[in-house]
Amino acid sequence: MDRKDVLDLDDFSREEIEEVLSTAEAMREVLSRPIRRVPPLRGKTIINLFYEPSTRTRISFELAAKNLSADVVNVSASGSSVEKGESLVDTIRTLQALGADVVVMRHPMAGAPYLVAQHLRGSVINAGDGCHAHPTQALLDLFTIRQKFRRIHGLTVLIVGDILYSRVARSNIWGLTRMGARVILCGPPTLMPDFGTNGHRAGLPPVEVCHDLDRCIERADVVMALRIQRERQDGGLLPSLREYVKLYQINRERMLRARPGALVMHPGPMNEGIEIAPDVARGDQSVIEEQVTNGVAVRMALLYLLAGERAGLAVA
Repeated sequence: MDRKDVLDLDDFSREEIEEVLSTAEAMREVLSRPIRRVPPLRGKTIINLFYEPSTRTRISFELAAKNLSADVVNVSASGSSVEKGESLVDTIRTLQALGADVVVMRHPMAGAPYLVAQHLRGSVINAGDGCHAHPTQALLDLFTIRQKFRRIHGLTVLIVGDILYSRVARSNIWGLTRMGARVILCGPPTLMPDFGTNGHRAGLPPVEVCHDLDRCIERADVVMALRIQRERQDGGLLPSLREYVKLYQINRERMLRARPGALVMHPGPMNEGIEIAPDVARGDQSVIEEQVTNGVAVRMALLYLLAGERAGLAVA
């Protein structure tokens, strides 16, 4: 790709997304081999800089980098010089002096990876910044959908839950609409951004907003449940979890109303029994485990496209 950083999907063209998804197909083939390692990033240093706890994303990036033969260093705020008051810019200067080729960054403050990208000669991949963006999650979601339907264009994707605070939803809105999908957002009014009467919000593509899940699920090819963050209840944004379950839980009865062959997705971690019923999370329509596996392939693709040597991909 002719870009240095991956900060969100709002500046990705359709062709760039296609390139990532096509490269991820090749990486899936690598992951199916008995020895899942190729040499394109040999001699490169990937640093996972996580200021928030993470299991799936951090391990996924670590496996992706190691599968491409990179050297991987994991850095967390806890136990680092951050606890001594070191600024983010000073941390990045230190990592650059140590030879970082790519910094994979998760931070609680929206926009932090953009600041880092201004001070790092190497590449920055946003692994989640506040409530703003999570581009690699959106790309693996796109990859999973395309694997199942062989297309994205023309599909209707229903995203259900805490839209207001979801960085996953924001990046998926950009990616899905750029690839020609129709996006419907559904959730409590208190957890929904103001999209106005025409489904348009400044800084985001037009979408459809629906608060009646039983009605809008009937048009869904894909149903993506988002995690309900229990801390939102403390702010009075939800009357009760019981009411949320009644109105917005993805359960078997509701999935019967969706289009034939509809998929169930969730970015994780799941609150089973709240935003999604356990039997649906593990049912035939669920691709949640495949999302996790595909996350490694997509992140391998991004690391390869940003920092790899193309000639090394075919080497077993």
